[in-house]
Amino acid sequence: MGDDASKGVTGKAIWLDGDFIPWDEANVHILTHSLHYGLGVFEGIRCYRLQGGGSAVFRLPEHVRRLYESAHINLLEVPYERAVIQEAILESLRRNDLSEGYVRPLVFLGDGAMGLNPGDNPIRVAIISWAWGKYLGEEGMARGIRAKVSTFARHHVNAKMTNGKTCGDYVNSILAKREALLDGYDEAIMLDTQGLVSECTGENIFVVRNGLIRTPPLATVLDGITRDTLMQLARDHGYTVVEAPITRDDLYVADEIFLTGTAAEVTPIREVDHRQIGAGHRGPVAEALQAAYFEAVTGQNATHNDWLTPL
Repeated sequence: MGDDASKGVTGKAIWLDGDFIPWDEANVHILTHSLHYGLGVFEGIRCYRLQGGGSAVFRLPEHVRRLYESAHINLLEVPYERAVIQEAILESLRRNDLSEGYVRPLVFLGDGAMGLNPGDNPIRVAIISWAWGKYLGEEGMARGIRAKVSTFARHHVNAKMTNGKTCGDYVNSILAKREALLDGYDEAIMLDTQGLVSECTGENIFVVRNGLIRTPPLATVLDGITRDTLMQLARDHGYTVVEAPITRDDLYVADEIFLTGTAAEVTPIREVDHRQIGAGHRGPVAEALQAAYFEAVTGQNATHNDWLTPL
């Protein structure tokens, strides 16, 4: 299945430490601390073209807030006010001529001291924007993807705090994702250290059975902004949504399963561990919530227009 995430990205300008510089000049020293030890935080944000014209960034304040919360969790003090970062995100899209695209703010430790204590190494900030299609492929959005339960467990909440989007945490995701792809699947579903369903490599997960929508509680999963969006939209449309533990065999007997994330948006799962899920294709709940999500991000839902920051 095609995967838009595997394609190289390019653009015109990158915001780095307060200034826009040409894309190809946005370089760092080989002794950059985050490169060696993985301490840094990031966000993934999308901008969409609006149905009535123009463009807007989806839930921008919430993403910027989480960036700062992730930094705070990791004892990183972002050297810019939130308003500066928010405006730089919007300007990054403009400078790269993107009416629709993906934005990656990144807070990282620069070069200087080596060893696990970064000392007085500078805290640096970059903002990169590029055109990015469907993370798990157009076919996956419509037909559903194939997933496997990973042999790699998700982080224990006290081994690495799960509320932050920390760069180094995603080595765990990379191992699980590669394993899934090598085994012929599109994505991995990860269990927590108690054996309960946690999340996927970069997405939250929802399970539908007998009309009830369940998603794992926040103890071992990222508090996803798209997760929160889908929970609100589902309730707006009359569905009951609960945060509750989910077992591996709950997945196998589900009527539907779907994933949510800024990159993945709303992607159904049609098969888990060689077991067909429901009818073996996108189900009615996932289809309805996909439609609701894309109405919201393109400005067709007046109830939630506060989620949109005009470009």
